[in-house]
Amino acid sequence: MATTQTISGLAGHLRIAIARTARRLRQEGGGLSPTLTAALATVDHHGPLTPSELAQRERVQRPTATRIIARLEADGLVARTADPSDGRSSLIAISADGRALLHAVRTRKDAYLVQRLRTLAPEDRATLERAAVLLERLLEEEDRP
Repeated sequence: MATTQTISGLAGHLRIAIARTARRLRQEGGGLSPTLTAALATVDHHGPLTPSELAQRERVQRPTATRIIARLEADGLVARTADPSDGRSSLIAISADGRALLHAVRTRKDAYLVQRLRTLAPEDRATLERAAVLLERLLEEEDRP
């Protein structure tokens, strides 16, 4: 059974490894800031969304979400339509250009990881596959009410 110190040490090690990996993957991005890319991916995955829903999912304040949406809309990456259930609000959906950009960014990031993963032994890749499942589970548990 793991001790508190062992769990604390693991937490620190994971934090550093995840942060460094995320930073390196951001360098493979498509010219959008990490904030804009994350918001675009959220709209793609969960949209169409109201600005308030996007703010909640991205864990930002509504005015911040409004600025993000304005930038994505100006770049032609999302489209705004009237919300049929609430005339005071709008729905934000990803555009074809936004979907194409996300595909290109994801392809570039995946290619980087494929290149790095090829240098590992099959058993190490299997370990990382299991770790990815566990990390997803940790995040899913956080998002549960």
